[in-house]
Amino acid sequence: METDHYRRVLETRRAELDRRLTKIEHDLDQPGNPDDDDRAIERNNDEVLEGLGEAGQKELAAIEAALGRIEAGTFGRCARCGEPISDARLAAVPHAALCSDCMSEA
Repeated sequence: METDHYRRVLETRRAELDRRLTKIEHDLDQPGNPDDDDRAIERNNDEVLEGLGEAGQKELAAIEAALGRIEAGTFGRCARCGEPISDARLAAVPHAALCSDCMSEA
């Protein structure tokens, strides 16, 4: 398996997520607008940003785990059944820990 390729893909995505999460954190730290109507919009926007931040944190954790599997020599094998994860699945979700069958069961 070409783990160097996946390492590069994962590291690139990790850097992108780090930048995006830093921007989200910065945006959430901005002081609120004193106008009531604008505050309501800002609260809605903050909820969306928080959701994006949570999703980004989960993906970041999955990427870190995948990089750990590369180091351990287990990358590309299903964490549940031990069978190889298909190239198509890894191309779509490079941090996948489960094969398609196990993912469907989960």
